[in-house]
Amino acid sequence: MPIPRWPACERPREKLLHSGPAALSDAELLAIFLRVGTPGRTAVDLARELLARFGSLTRLFAADTDALAAIKGMGAAKQAQLRVVPELARRALAETLKAPPGLDSSRAVRAYLRLTLAQLPHEVFIALYLDSCHRLLASVELARGSLREAMVYPREVAREALSHNAAYVIVAHNHPDGLAAPSRSDLATTRLVARALAVLDIGLLDHYIVAGSDIYSFAEHDRLPAIPPT
Repeated sequence: MPIPRWPACERPREKLLHSGPAALSDAELLAIFLRVGTPGRTAVDLARELLARFGSLTRLFAADTDALAAIKGMGAAKQAQLRVVPELARRALAETLKAPPGLDSSRAVRAYLRLTLAQLPHEVFIALYLDSCHRLLASVELARGSLREAMVYPREVAREALSHNAAYVIVAHNHPDGLAAPSRSDLATTRLVARALAVLDIGLLDHYIVAGSDIYSFAEHDRLPAIPPT
C-alpha cells in the first residue's frame, strides 16, 4: 500500500513532525531521506531492504557504487544522496569542535574520527591541529596507503603544525582489517611524531587507531612516549 494511504500516525513524515526524529526507526528515517521507492515498493520497503542487505546505517553509507547499484531503485541520484549524509555529519561536527570546549573530551574525538575514518577501505593517516584551548584548527590528511600501511613522515606533521600555529596535535589512522591493536610500525611512528613535535614545543595529545566501531587510544593505554620539549 502506498505511504499516503497509511494511517497518518504511521506515515514516517507525519510521525517525524508530530513526535520528533527519535521516535522513528532507522528504516523510517532513511525512507524520508530517500523520498520515493520503486514501482510496487514504498520508500520504507526500499529502506528496509538496504538495511537488511548492509546490516547497519554505517555500512550502508560506506557501501561502494557497485554494491548500491545492485539494489533495484538505487540509481545515481539516490546514491549521491547517501554519499552526502556522512560528509554533512562530519562537517557539522567539525564546526562544533572549533568552538569551546573543542576537542576537550575523548568522546568528541572518537565521534569525529568514526565519521572520518571508520569505513574507509584503505589506510589513511590524519592529524588534528588544535589551539591552546583544544579547539580544532584543521584536520589534515597526511598519508594514504594500501590495506596494509600508509607512509607517514613526521616532518610533514610538524610542518602542518607550524602552518596552522597549533599548540597541540592529535594523530589518527585506520586499520581496514578491523583490528585496532597497534603494530610495531604504529609505535615507531608515534615516537617519531612526538619527537618532531617536541622540538617545536608542540604537544602530541594522542594517537588513535580506528578499526570500524573499535578505537584504540595510545594515551588511554599509557603508550604515548614521554618526550619533553627541548
